[in-house]
Amino acid sequence: MKQIFKLLLLVLLTVGSCKQSPSTEHQKVVRYLVDTTSIAKIDSTLSGFISSGDLAGVSALIYEKGQEVYFNAFGYADIENQVPMNRQTLVKIYSMTKPITGTALMTLYEVGAFQLDDSVSKYIPEFTNMPVYHGVDATGQVRVMPADRPMTIRDLTRHTAGFGNNNNIPGLSEMIGNADARNQENTLTEMAEKLASVPLWFHPGAQWEYGPCVDVQALLVERISGQAYGDYVREHVLDPLGMKETRYYVPEDDRKRLAAIYRRSEEGVLNRIPDEEAHAFNFNVWPMTPGGSGLTSTLDDYMKFARMLVNEGTLDSATILKPETLRLMATNHLSDSVEERSWLPGKGQVGFGIDFAVRLREPASSEENMGIVGEFFWDGAASTLFWIDPVNEITAVLFVQLFPYDPINLHKNFRDVVYDSHIQKRYPDDHAQVND
Repeated sequence: MKQIFKLLLLVLLTVGSCKQSPSTEHQKVVRYLVDTTSIAKIDSTLSGFISSGDLAGVSALIYEKGQEVYFNAFGYADIENQVPMNRQTLVKIYSMTKPITGTALMTLYEVGAFQLDDSVSKYIPEFTNMPVYHGVDATGQVRVMPADRPMTIRDLTRHTAGFGNNNNIPGLSEMIGNADARNQENTLTEMAEKLASVPLWFHPGAQWEYGPCVDVQALLVERISGQAYGDYVREHVLDPLGMKETRYYVPEDDRKRLAAIYRRSEEGVLNRIPDEEAHAFNFNVWPMTPGGSGLTSTLDDYMKFARMLVNEGTLDSATILKPETLRLMATNHLSDSVEERSWLPGKGQVGFGIDFAVRLREPASSEENMGIVGEFFWDGAASTLFWIDPVNEITAVLFVQLFPYDPINLHKNFRDVVYDSHIQKRYPDDHAQVND
């Protein structure tokens, strides 16, 4: 009995000492999806695009659970002058401007300045009673019909407003071209006047079509706030987040950091677009401050914006939006009745929120872009990309300057290696093919 008692006492003392040990009581093991294995695969994937000659330069930055877990840069921002791609490189982000504009607009929504289902014409009377294209008559003249309903602000935020943006619409495409609404010499008001002079291509809400919707959002910000759009977005989004290098106009002293832009031929040859053409917008101050494109940024600057989004509107001491507003933006607003969606289905199993694509379902096959349900994201014409994964608390920014848009499957390959462990679970039969 004494031996049994001693044994029990020893067990109790051992358990007690374990409970009192701070190393076991307080220590938490944080597991990261982007680990050392992932990092090696990301490096190999991105550097492979450089060694194959498919890219001039590429850089990527990933945060997970509030910590930087990946950064690297490969190749050149400027091949001809042997300027390496690095963390300070400035790039043109093109349509990655759009979510910033949507964020600026939604700061006004938060204070009750408008409702999403308000008619756009309430704030921009130029769009009152917009007619809708109804084909052409025997002489080639454009015919029109009344719109089923007015264009709403929600339509602008999800690209269902009705604006035509194709060059193959009989009669209408010529009218769009002649109006030249998005010329950088126009103010946002002049842009609206010229857009309103052309019939809508389809009834508001009837289909998804990329176009000038976010430029019109910038004008909405002006009309509702009474402040120039460029000043408003700087004051309410960019400056509070410390995004000093995200701007339309690049001062001369910073232009040496601006990456050259390359166009890949069908034969796979990279040809530099002349700087005077590629950077004309950012080397001058223009009347137009477009909401849909035009900003330049660095990896770290854009990551501040992305981290604010994953934190539901807050970064450090800056609060840009309330969590409920951010969740509204990251919710699908595109109804199933909208069947015509242009090229959006090519982004995967997605809908569309307020200036973001929103992933609704897991990839149906390994050929689709990898992503997590609940993710929201967008990209840019020169093949840039960012995404927010609230499930894993991941934000990723990928910078390149390549036309045409991602002809080398860069985005898929990058996503695949970030989520490699998930792909193994979902696609065991063709995992090897995914990583080719």
